[in-house]
Amino acid sequence: MLKAVLWDNDGVLVDTEPLYFAATREVLASAGVDLRREDFIRLSLQQGRSVFDLLADRDPDGRNVERLRAERNQRYTRLLEERVAVRDGVRECLRRLHGRVSMGIVTSSRREHFDTAHRSSGLRPFFDFVLTREDYESCKPDPEPYLTAAARHGWQPSECIVVEDSERGLLAARRAGMTCIVAPTELSGSGDFDGAARVVASLDEVAEEILRRLGTASFSGGRTSR
Repeated sequence: MLKAVLWDNDGVLVDTEPLYFAATREVLASAGVDLRREDFIRLSLQQGRSVFDLLADRDPDGRNVERLRAERNQRYTRLLEERVAVRDGVRECLRRLHGRVSMGIVTSSRREHFDTAHRSSGLRPFFDFVLTREDYESCKPDPEPYLTAAARHGWQPSECIVVEDSERGLLAARRAGMTCIVAPTELSGSGDFDGAARVVASLDEVAEEILRRLGTASFSGGRTSR
């Protein structure tokens, strides 16, 4: 029985990934590293690695990484304060599901960045809880974020469905034993989504799929479709 829908944040609810890429690229440029779009997609969205790994040859002791990461976080915060777009179809999708099933956000974002992004999004009332980077040890594609959400609320992984936009998010959900619907963005769309219950083109399809599953006694992952 479906008891909870667990939502990724960046790229699924709000279009923040391009801002994160811009802030990171600017900081790495100051260290002499040209962060290409394809490298960001491969390292961050597909593999779940830190793009600061690109500094390994220039900074083998990692002395500058924490300073650069802090600078990136500050720049990212400023960009979030200037503009954050809610992804098309999100509000209507959440309205259709609200009150029918428990919903929470499970994000790799720091709490500061999450709060800034949602200061005026109007999305928070739709959700029962939020887990940010400070609430667990290991990031996606590790399953810990999703397993933490399930454990805190007494759900079995089979009772949860995840909505993600990236390959690393899908891997985290699958490793947690959860069904995952993928709604890719322009940045994440080149990922390998084999194993997703469904790959959708719009958030309308996410609502339809979840409502369909709520009307059945049980559910299981099916064939990926596009």
